[in-house]
Amino acid sequence: MTAIRGGTATPVAPPLPRPDGPVSAALLAALAGGGPLAPGAVGDAASQHPYGRDAQLALYVLYELHYRSFADLPGDREWDPDLLRLRRVLEDGFLAALRRDVPGGRSAADAFAGLLTESTDHRGSVAHHLEHDGDLAQVREYAALRSLYHLKEADPHAWVIPRLRGRAKAAMVAIEYDEFGAGRAENVHARLFADLMADLGLDTAYGRYLEQAPAEALAPVTVMSLFGLHRSLRGALVGHFGCVEVTSSPGSRRLAAAMRRTGAGPAAERFYDEHVEADAVHEQVVRRDVIGGLLADEPHLEPDVAFGADATVFLEERLAGHLLGRWRTGRSALRAPR
Repeated sequence: MTAIRGGTATPVAPPLPRPDGPVSAALLAALAGGGPLAPGAVGDAASQHPYGRDAQLALYVLYELHYRSFADLPGDREWDPDLLRLRRVLEDGFLAALRRDVPGGRSAADAFAGLLTESTDHRGSVAHHLEHDGDLAQVREYAALRSLYHLKEADPHAWVIPRLRGRAKAAMVAIEYDEFGAGRAENVHARLFADLMADLGLDTAYGRYLEQAPAEALAPVTVMSLFGLHRSLRGALVGHFGCVEVTSSPGSRRLAAAMRRTGAGPAAERFYDEHVEADAVHEQVVRRDVIGGLLADEPHLEPDVAFGADATVFLEERLAGHLLGRWRTGRSALRAPR
């Protein structure tokens, strides 16, 4: 993996990536050329596998227009009607696949019951592998792929704040305040992850490793924006957020140990040490006040909360299967850009 030692994350918008199929090719050509989508792009989107890299890359690019966008693009492409139609078709396919592949009709308590204790079967655990068996190259690959979310950590979840009220809103804002550094720029979690990347000799530029990310690494990122940008999916986003916070502390403890064992560096250790402490508190608040408050106000959203948590677990397990399958056979988990 080519690496460039960096400093801190830069606010400069990244360049457009290269396409990986007919849908992303049509989208990227329209964005680069400033024109409309090619005829047939929406039809192509309906026929693509929702977990495939072409569909996931197109979704990632469409969602990124709502964050930092890409270099040299006009800001109004965010609300381009043609692009929104394309996004809707891709989202419909993604949601339909997730609803097919995760359990349905579960209560929030059922969805979270299995997350509250760490499994004794570690064969599918990336954190356990890196803690005990992974080498520095694998730690660097893991950080490169996770940077697609961690360099905008907590941003997708902020979309839900205006859609909550009372206890749920107050608790969500309190957790997000911690995620954004509690008023100190140097403690913003995205900044801490950029420092981790610098310790590992990685390029800290926002979106730098998009080209190297397989479809399995894109889906856990796109699902956050899918849930966050739709008011109708606010319950799913809260379920997703709860799942992340509940599972973060034990996983971060293992990853902090992996950073120490592989000599990743003090900033790399600090990032995960910070999450061990902070997320142990956040887990209690999110279950009691964010989820509890939301369901007290809108009890009909309970199946959506469960769906959000279950979809998160499903996509993370797919990513873990890819990473461990490659590493245990001596291969890189990164894709070679076309």
